[in-house]
Amino acid sequence: MSALVEIENLRVAFRNDDGGYNDAVRGVSLTLGREKLGIVGESGSGKSLTGRALLGVLPPYARISVDTMAFDGIDLKSASPKLRRSLRGGRMGMILQDPKFSLNPVMTVGKQIVEAIRIGDRRISGSDARKKALGILEAVHIREPERVFSLYPHELSGGMGQRVMIGMMVVREPDLLIADEPTSALDVTVRTQVLSILDELVTRRGMGLIFISHDLNLVSKFCDRVIVMYAGRIVESIEASRLSEATHPYTRGLLSCLPQIDGSLEPLPVLNRDASWAGAA
Repeated sequence: MSALVEIENLRVAFRNDDGGYNDAVRGVSLTLGREKLGIVGESGSGKSLTGRALLGVLPPYARISVDTMAFDGIDLKSASPKLRRSLRGGRMGMILQDPKFSLNPVMTVGKQIVEAIRIGDRRISGSDARKKALGILEAVHIREPERVFSLYPHELSGGMGQRVMIGMMVVREPDLLIADEPTSALDVTVRTQVLSILDELVTRRGMGLIFISHDLNLVSKFCDRVIVMYAGRIVESIEASRLSEATHPYTRGLLSCLPQIDGSLEPLPVLNRDASWAGAA
């Protein structure tokens, strides 16, 4: 399988109060084919920062270093800002976790989706773009797409806003989609429908998907491979179907903290951490 994404020794750091820098991502290396790659770990482990670094949307005060960062043969280290912008939203997309901070509050849902469509295809007419936008709203299982098309983001429920975000990102059918907790605001039934849409895109388009999540059960069933991150570094990489066989004590600890519907009524165990998991700085 040819690599769609190659990252070698990615480091992301932020300035601290003493004037030095603290590494938030420390030496991450990974490859992604046209497959579903899950990245799991606690909040602050560097999952989202890794995705944002790949997309090129980290804030200017972040200090980034990387030996190799390539997308479909394009060297992102040396790519111009213009090229990076042309890749974002077209060939590379990202579904952010909270639609409240991602959707424009002063534009209707429909206008935002149409804008995304027309940026990618200047030749498409307004009526065709509208028809395509309504189609994607229907595809993400939004009832009454005509009505929702005219709503503002604050008029949507959390789950509906999340589906709008997903629709906006997949409407241009990117080659790479980074999904950061894309189903966190959805109920179980809608989550299954949305995952089905993402799975169909990966299969039909040969797309690569980076699926960032805290839900180990979900990732083990939905993804092809899983990367486990702790304190800014990768501690384990394993086939998703074999996640229950993981050997690293951090991964084992996360798995043991998962509640089981038919399990013991005793309190869930507390994860005992070891300084060695963080590795050398």
